[in-house]
Amino acid sequence: MRVLYLCADPARVRAQLAGARLTRADAGPLRDDISTDEISPLASMVHFDATLGRHAHTGFTAGGERPIGLDALRNGGIQVLVGGRRYGKGSSREHSPLAELSAGVRIVFAESFERIYRQNADNLGLWTSTDFALLERIERGEPVGADALLAGRDAQAAAILHAGGLLAFTPAPCAREPDGDRPITLFEKIVRRHRSAEGFVRADLRFIHEYYTGMCAHLLARRFGDAPVLHDPGSIVCFEDHLTYAHRSPLHQSQDLASGVQRLSRAHRDFVARHGLVDHGALPGGEGSQGISHALMAERYARPGELIVGTDSHTPHSGALGCVAFGVGSTEMAFALVTGQVRLGAPEVLRVEVDGVLPAGTSAKDLVLHLLALPRIRAGAGVGRVFEFGGSAVRALSTDERATLTNMTAELGGITGLVEPDDETVRFLRERRGVDFVLEPWMRSDPGATYAEVIRVEAAALSPWVARPGDPGRGLPLAALDERPRVDIAYGGSCTAGKREDFAQYHAVLAWALARGRRVAPHVRLYLQFGTTDVRDWCAEQGWLDTFRAAGAELLQPACGACANCGPGASTAVDQVTVSAINRNFPGRSGPGQVWLASPATVAASAVAGRLASFGELMTGQR
Repeated sequence: MRVLYLCADPARVRAQLAGARLTRADAGPLRDDISTDEISPLASMVHFDATLGRHAHTGFTAGGERPIGLDALRNGGIQVLVGGRRYGKGSSREHSPLAELSAGVRIVFAESFERIYRQNADNLGLWTSTDFALLERIERGEPVGADALLAGRDAQAAAILHAGGLLAFTPAPCAREPDGDRPITLFEKIVRRHRSAEGFVRADLRFIHEYYTGMCAHLLARRFGDAPVLHDPGSIVCFEDHLTYAHRSPLHQSQDLASGVQRLSRAHRDFVARHGLVDHGALPGGEGSQGISHALMAERYARPGELIVGTDSHTPHSGALGCVAFGVGSTEMAFALVTGQVRLGAPEVLRVEVDGVLPAGTSAKDLVLHLLALPRIRAGAGVGRVFEFGGSAVRALSTDERATLTNMTAELGGITGLVEPDDETVRFLRERRGVDFVLEPWMRSDPGATYAEVIRVEAAALSPWVARPGDPGRGLPLAALDERPRVDIAYGGSCTAGKREDFAQYHAVLAWALARGRRVAPHVRLYLQFGTTDVRDWCAEQGWLDTFRAAGAELLQPACGACANCGPGASTAVDQVTVSAINRNFPGRSGPGQVWLASPATVAASAVAGRLASFGELMTGQR
């Protein structure tokens, strides 16, 4: 079998594709943190069938280069891929393992895998392993059977792979869990109430967006014919949120992806119409949508104690309301659409205890950037786990700010994140939806519940943070950065930073600047993009839109936009520097330039200062 080591040295990658056979020792250091953005870059996402195989790993970077071209894996006869730690991190896009499978890859080896990527691979029938001894056997030409590849995997993953994938699999009846007296976490309580089969749970709500609808329809038709029967269609919510600004996306325009975007949109709308599903679509006028899927789910749908699945890695956003919400790929969503069930094992729960008071000018985004930079998290302590956020500092946060923490559970490597519902949750539901929700006594973790690990943070020690370009985990306190880069683009928006509380931060900075005769620096373009139309309308009610415009910001209707390289705010040249409030800054994620991650306040302050600066520094004249 032809093996391709995904090396940190681009010359060695090219040599292998040209026919050279390297050993593990010859390959040298392997690339860690290979993201799904690299395995199936944005340009490939307009495809949802075997055509994806042409694009496998065309976004892979090594030494600042992209050594894997179109059709390279297929033409090179590559059947085995080998990577380093945290393979498949980032987006839940099932396009990535499907691209590899369609290119002829049969096995992927890595030191560790991200949970969603590996689960998607299982569901498609793509084999994965962390046992490099098996790789050595393959290199020697020895046969390696299924049992060896499945050693150490859970019984459910093994059964799905033996069946040939999830859609060919029948879940086993669920063995009743003993109630017992053991104190358990809120996550465990919710899962017990939703357990439907061995390793599967019943979903209260399922949601899908246009990047995945066509692939789901394709998979369902291949398995069940042209008229699959959906389970409880009234609990399925659909969104067009990613591509409604594609006509203003530099990448989509430069690569002539308009026909592919139209194909995705048409497949989405056809599926919605065929099954009579609830749909939050594009706005009249051709720009923007009603809202980013997971942001709108939290605004209008999610309730404490529920279980929600969606086709986006940031589905945990809704965990801020005390529910279990997690992302799945296309095969898993296709299965959920026809059965109402979704695969979920028994992951460990990690507690993040944040006590004390956050200093003025410090927000949830600064806290999560700090968490991402912790050595334990960088080493993968959060991978495959559930994050429970608590402590006095978390209880003091608004639901919008809590959602920043649970949203970025995806970057922390976790399956999902949640915060115990409390009076703040009740307030949110009453003020945002007019719902008088009554919390039930069981909706909390029991005293003495067991956690796999507890990470403690003293809130008072925090300050504004940023993450250097390349990875959200490359964070540091902004005050520790002596040389401040000049900023070309400032972007505030996305699901992480397009909420009411985020816009309150943008407004505080820009109103302060205007009151002192200042506005966005002449060389900076500031984009502010609403997460939902509800947020947009609320800002209008506050009278803030004129302030934003007077300060020099360009306002954009709700959409994923520049965060997914799908709209204005993405860079167009490698030398451009962006400061962004989004959740990810993987190479190429928001254009070819360098992306620094920061809080909404720091983004707005940097736009005024013309270089990286916190609001506190701007006010005191330090920058």
